[in-house]
Amino acid sequence: MWKVVANLGDFQNGRLVLRLKEHTRPILLLHTGEEVFALEDVCTHDGGPLHEGEVEDGRIVCPRHGARFDLRTGRQTLPAPRPVRVFPARVEGEAVLLDL
Repeated sequence: MWKVVANLGDFQNGRLVLRLKEHTRPILLLHTGEEVFALEDVCTHDGGPLHEGEVEDGRIVCPRHGARFDLRTGRQTLPAPRPVRVFPARVEGEAVLLDL
């Protein structure tokens, strides 16, 4: 079910962390050019916050140990043992919607 979760004006430096009551983990929104990506804001290696990491080649890099997570699929590289959950996201006008 698509839900409006933010507006483009809410982003700071292309990032926004959401805490939604229906999810126990925070969700990181990344606005890169024309696209918005949404993924859990928790590294599966040690629980570190991904929003502090850099985005490189379509992946976010965990600032603690360098694990990388694909923005589209959540697929990981070592040392992370498993992918992060990603959420379909889209922009309509100024509204950011997630399929939750």
